[in-house]
Amino acid sequence: MTRCLLTTVFLAAIAVSAATAQANAAAQCAPRADIIKALGDKFHESEAGRGLINPNVVLEIFVSDQGSWTVLASDTKGQSCILSVGEGWDSPTIAAAMPGA
Repeated sequence: MTRCLLTTVFLAAIAVSAATAQANAAAQCAPRADIIKALGDKFHESEAGRGLINPNVVLEIFVSDQGSWTVLASDTKGQSCILSVGEGWDSPTIAAAMPGA
């Protein structure tokens, strides 16, 4: 809960200072470089993986050794939006059970 509040406050501060931030995305979106820096500085999160959503948007997952995590959607123009945050990240090897396997 505290982490979500801190993330929201931080992003709101970035959005206020960013002249290009859209009003409806002010609390969730900011320049990618600013978000990445904040995730590293404040939460010690680094990129754990990424995947292509479409030719213009990449989904990125950032995690810390303490188990906090953040999911971003980043576009080709350098804008990122936080899609979700949480605690208790675990990344064990997962063996998928495929039908017929």
